[in-house]
Amino acid sequence: MADDGNAMDQLERISEHIRLELEQRNSVRDELLRRSRELVRICATAIRAGHRDEWERARELLAQADAIAHEMRQIASPYPDLWYAGYTQDALKELVEAHVTLALASGDPLPEPEALGADYPAYLNGMCEAAGEMRRRCLDELRRGNIAEAERLLGAMDEVYDVLVTFDLPDAISGGLRHRVDQLRGVLERTRGDLTNSLCQDRVARMLREFEERIGGGKDHSCP
Repeated sequence: MADDGNAMDQLERISEHIRLELEQRNSVRDELLRRSRELVRICATAIRAGHRDEWERARELLAQADAIAHEMRQIASPYPDLWYAGYTQDALKELVEAHVTLALASGDPLPEPEALGADYPAYLNGMCEAAGEMRRRCLDELRRGNIAEAERLLGAMDEVYDVLVTFDLPDAISGGLRHRVDQLRGVLERTRGDLTNSLCQDRVARMLREFEERIGGGKDHSCP
């Protein structure tokens, strides 16, 4: 007959080992959640700074965000499943969005996914959302009367969309990219419409000025 005492001792050891492991996993999860929220906040602030042309401030924030993302990867290294959890990947998507938004806005080269430590689905989804952010900047440039820059930004949005629409993959592989690309198409068409209307209004205003100048120039201002 088995020794019930030994069996119970063994059960106690097993359960204690499992408890310690799960408590450690839970502690890592809590820390990743905290840092994910912090990363999302900093990235959003960096994007706002970029829209205000506060480039130095935006780059400082991106450096902070990069450091947090690096720490998150180290923290999650014993538990790869936590690294690929939704909240972690969403935070990395925001990191990509911030970097790509500032690159598109300033005309700088796009960062590579490996340089950001982002997995490919997070990178593609972050790029998609960054292209959507360009609508705000495009409208800001239109309000400033900078039509050439607005056209450049619309062209960048077009190029990103043309690339992303080719990734026709299941959501489980792409991280829901197809839905975001569909949304980007709507944002792109609205922005194109706004830019077209602005161009038409600018052309009409220019024609009116030229007409007024011709009429004014043809008047006889001599004394009777």
